[in-house]
Amino acid sequence: MRVLLVGAGGVGTAITRIAARRPFFDEMVVADYDLSRAEAAVAALPDAADRFRAERVDASDQGAVTALLNRHGCDVLLNATDPRFVMPLFQAARAAGATYLDMAMSLSRPHPERPYDECGVMLGDAQFAQAADWEKAGALALVGMGVEPGLSDVFARYAADELFDEIEEIGIRDGANLTVDGYDFAPSFSIWTTIEECLNPPVVYEADRGWFTTAPFSEPEVFEFPEGIGPVECVNVEHEEVLLVPRWIDARRVTFKYGLGEEFIQTLRTLHLLGLDRTDPVTVPSAAGPVAVSPRDVVAACLPDPATLGERMHGKTCAGTWVRGTKNGAPREVYLYHVVDNQWSMAEYGSQAVVWQTAVNPVVALELLATGAWSGAGVLGPEAFPARPFLDLLTAYGSPWGIREQ
Repeated sequence: MRVLLVGAGGVGTAITRIAARRPFFDEMVVADYDLSRAEAAVAALPDAADRFRAERVDASDQGAVTALLNRHGCDVLLNATDPRFVMPLFQAARAAGATYLDMAMSLSRPHPERPYDECGVMLGDAQFAQAADWEKAGALALVGMGVEPGLSDVFARYAADELFDEIEEIGIRDGANLTVDGYDFAPSFSIWTTIEECLNPPVVYEADRGWFTTAPFSEPEVFEFPEGIGPVECVNVEHEEVLLVPRWIDARRVTFKYGLGEEFIQTLRTLHLLGLDRTDPVTVPSAAGPVAVSPRDVVAACLPDPATLGERMHGKTCAGTWVRGTKNGAPREVYLYHVVDNQWSMAEYGSQAVVWQTAVNPVVALELLATGAWSGAGVLGPEAFPARPFLDLLTAYGSPWGIREQ
């Protein structure tokens, strides 16, 4: 297997550090718009540098990405960029005849008249619109294969196959007790993506209604997270699992709730109120004359890079899937979860917990594809594949998962 990894930020760099310890691939080309970032990721792998090389590529340039895939003979494209670049990378992989993996799906657009009641363009719609072409070609696009979406979807598949006869509700619940020394506000993941998913109308699925939307931060609940994290208030957030799970798993209701905290929510509300969540450029003065910039990009530039926060960060992050239903005629309720301690991920890999937890899952998926344990054609989510091989291999990577009866 020869892999083109596009994106050498925090998650991309963590992917290289995890993959360097595994023998399943022949070469990984690490490409980024900023060549120095790609070179730094490769330089940090002295014992495995012969299997890695750095390249520069503009992820928005489909032709350039296709050419890079062909030039290096890569048969897989792993997208570690933010969701703005999903479609050019997705289409570049198809043009080159390569397998495609991402950790976030094509962007949504709210309903123009009823944004908090009806779905407009949903996450992943642009990709699923091309599913027939991928299937006809015998090609695979594995979408939403990070931690959330990704591992959370694998948990849903495992629950459906092995733990339940009927499922009433699948609810993804994400929470943490992470703190960052020296910062009053320092998101542990890309603020660009966080703004996108938190301020868009959240999507909920119900079997008798289909997909519909609610207001941002709706339906607050306190969820008790394991391994010392404790109770965290969680709210509805737009996320891919709600669009993926019902395509392959029979459940009466599917939700995603994120433990944000009141201070984080108020900060996001303020950004929205001031228009600083916008992606359309505005013209601002500069020493070199008027410049068009995206307000959201300015916010991101003013905040610390999440990948650099590991030394200041303390605590744990938890991703998991809560499921309730019946087994053998009796009610059952479980929480399947994966916890990463920042102290461990920094000591073991030099990557902070949130980006490491995101990065490990596409590497596990790549290994399953390389060995043939996973295979398929079309545009498929993680739910379309058997869960047990993934969960066993994740444990073999030194990062076990857990299950709690509720």
